[in-house]
Amino acid sequence: MTKPLIPTITAFRTSPDRGRGLARDMRVRWALEEVGQPYDVRLLSFSEMKESAHRRLHPFGQIPTYEEGDLALFESGAIVLHIAERHAGLLSDDANARARAIAWMFAALNTVETPIVERSMATLLERDKSWYGDRLAMLDQRVCARLSELSDRLGDNEWLDGAFSAADLLMVTVLRRLDGSGLVERYPNVSAYVARGEARPAYKRAFDAQLAVFTANASPG
Repeated sequence: MTKPLIPTITAFRTSPDRGRGLARDMRVRWALEEVGQPYDVRLLSFSEMKESAHRRLHPFGQIPTYEEGDLALFESGAIVLHIAERHAGLLSDDANARARAIAWMFAALNTVETPIVERSMATLLERDKSWYGDRLAMLDQRVCARLSELSDRLGDNEWLDGAFSAADLLMVTVLRRLDGSGLVERYPNVSAYVARGEARPAYKRAFDAQLAVFTANASPG
């Protein structure tokens, strides 16, 4: 009997999010936890991420990556989709529902995440600029436009399209990048949606695993 392969993912040795579950390996961890797939983690420093050995897995020198046998993948969305297609529980057996979920996966990582990441980068890199206040207000407006549209579509539904899927997994992790901004809280149904995702046992296991890495590798003091 062939022994099943255990995939290996890569993650930050010392995450810049300080264990808040915002790094993109969180998406992959959560997906693997949802489908009950054991996995190994290879931790990388920032310098190791730029070395040729890692760039053979991820040409842009980032995390996460995913290795299983002779398969190597990069990009968190592609990895989550691969997991969802190989294991039951994250995509519907119904072809149309499956296609809609995949459409929402693309929406989470393109339409919704793009203005959120732009805002995040501005708060990190542009605070000392004289025009920061005006730029942040503009970025907040862009993010809120997407949140408003998402709120309208979500309505009173528990998840984006019927049962929980890989689309919800990605959307929740994208929205969590706004943690501390107060923007999601302006849309109570979206805030409740994120909380439902965070309450899932698989999410909690993934979060705890990522937090444990930060705690073990954080510098004292």
